[in-house]
Amino acid sequence: MAVLADADDTGSDAACFALVLSGVFLLRSSPTAAGALPSPPTPRKAPALGIQTGGSSSTRRISLILTGRFRRRRHAAPRSRAALLRRHDAIAALTDSSSTPTFTHVLSVVSSASISFITDCRPGLAIPAEEVRRVVAGGEGAPPAAAVPPGTLMRVVERAGDGLRVTRMAVPLRDTEVENLLDHLEPCLDFVDEGRKVGNVLVHCFAGVSRSASIVVAYLMRLEQKSLEEALESLKEISESACPNDGFLEQLKLFEEMGFRVDTSSPLYKIFRLKLLGQSYKFGEKIGSYMFQDDPGLSPLPGSCQDPPKIEQHKIAYRCRKCRRIVAVEDNVISHVPGEGESCFDWNRRKSGGSYSNKEQDCSSLFIEPLKWMTPVEEGALEGKLSCIHCGARLGYFNWSGIQCNCGSWVTPAFQIGKSKVDISTI
Repeated sequence: MAVLADADDTGSDAACFALVLSGVFLLRSSPTAAGALPSPPTPRKAPALGIQTGGSSSTRRISLILTGRFRRRRHAAPRSRAALLRRHDAIAALTDSSSTPTFTHVLSVVSSASISFITDCRPGLAIPAEEVRRVVAGGEGAPPAAAVPPGTLMRVVERAGDGLRVTRMAVPLRDTEVENLLDHLEPCLDFVDEGRKVGNVLVHCFAGVSRSASIVVAYLMRLEQKSLEEALESLKEISESACPNDGFLEQLKLFEEMGFRVDTSSPLYKIFRLKLLGQSYKFGEKIGSYMFQDDPGLSPLPGSCQDPPKIEQHKIAYRCRKCRRIVAVEDNVISHVPGEGESCFDWNRRKSGGSYSNKEQDCSSLFIEPLKWMTPVEEGALEGKLSCIHCGARLGYFNWSGIQCNCGSWVTPAFQIGKSKVDISTI
């Protein structure tokens, strides 16, 4: 538990030290010998984040300075104006030349991993840096990132600052609603966790509002087993300007539903990945083969990472009814929330004047991930038939704009196989 308080006028010999929790700067003054961290005063509980603040004086206050760069606003509140005094907190942390640096670790969540992205705002400033590790998607030692193109830079770890004493990890991430936050969360949370074991961690982005706040909220969710709403409310009690964009909020909700971890085998992650795929197609981006799952009808090569484990496992497989070739397994199936049945198709019965019943209907189709046997999909077609690659029998349809299941639910994008076209077996 971090002890946090603020700088106040306690005397000329007061030494100011900083502890960072959840991506915000919090300053505290306490009489101490120069260069030594003082012992915290008797704590009292505060309502947010399990934070403890020292002292009981009515003049003591918590002054919050968000990490990142600040823009002056015409009607800024007093707290915001105070924050403008420390608009280059990341630079301050990396140029700290004191014998005991305030921060041992800096997590930069900005558009560019280059340290020049931070220093460009101050002409002539150069911060020494020495790269330790560069991680790219699909590279050696990189964890699986199923929704990231191979070769994409995931993060850079380097030693930076005066005497190269600060460990900095830079994660290239844009502040847009369609940006993939989930595949960056695990390494960011691990970095913060490891950094807190040996010192203090500064988490910053460009403005300290969305990206850094998202990382901090995720860390609080995992650390304290809080819901998204609880963690965000706690953070806002400390920093009112914390406001992750809507896309990040949706991904943080998935993070909560997956048990505070990013599980690429989870159906929730697969739905998220399919959504990213649809967005890429919408924006006219080429869909690489990395987004297509392996053909379950092909045996993995000996010695490959796809070799099945030695332990006995049983999976449900879906076989072409005509030639018995496996076209999908249960792990490929994308679940969807059932619709309201035939009432969802009422718009299509206006001319005929037909009626419908309110009986629940079982879905007559399977919706699956895009697989490498789907040749028309890989060729870039917008919609079309899905046929068995072995015998050519028609199995279903695909449409990047979506297909409505007979239960009434829309699935977008959709890769649909009719249940009447396949047999179910166990492998």
